[in-house]
Amino acid sequence: MKIVELSKEVKNLLEQFDAPQRLIKHLTIVNSTAFYLVEQLKGEWPNLSLNEKEISFGASTHDIGKTVITDELYKKGKKHESEGFKILKEIGYEDTESRFTITHGNWENSNLQIEDLIVCLSDKIWKGKRINELEERITLKISELTKMDFWDVSMKLELILEKIAIGSDERIAWQGI
Repeated sequence: MKIVELSKEVKNLLEQFDAPQRLIKHLTIVNSTAFYLVEQLKGEWPNLSLNEKEISFGASTHDIGKTVITDELYKKGKKHESEGFKILKEIGYEDTESRFTITHGNWENSNLQIEDLIVCLSDKIWKGKRINELEERITLKISELTKMDFWDVSMKLELILEKIAIGSDERIAWQGI
């Protein structure tokens, strides 16, 4: 999996908020993971309809609240989620774009779209973290959206996620954890 640069729009946004290098690297990794994941999903299920622009923006900005809640760069916390939503809303982004700051840490919410779940998964799998319930929700969504058998989808998704998880050590080292 190769590193995909953040968009100019997101780079400018992070610069505007003086984002720490660690956060920029994290957002780059999650965005790269989401890009690769979408590429693999579309290759496996060409009829799977995904809003790739939303996924990329969500993966690139999901932790923007950590520009203000900086202690959550190094420890767990959820304050950055609402702060990130507030930041994006205040500079003119719509709820549909800003929502990923909230949804990336709340994958158990039953109202999430597949785009939200892909950002959630990308934020976990880049470091090799596997969450069965999240992966099952995505499998079910893909199965429903493509009209494919759940177990066929499950086996194919498993192979995609295994490939991503394998490179986690290098990504963790690159981010500087």
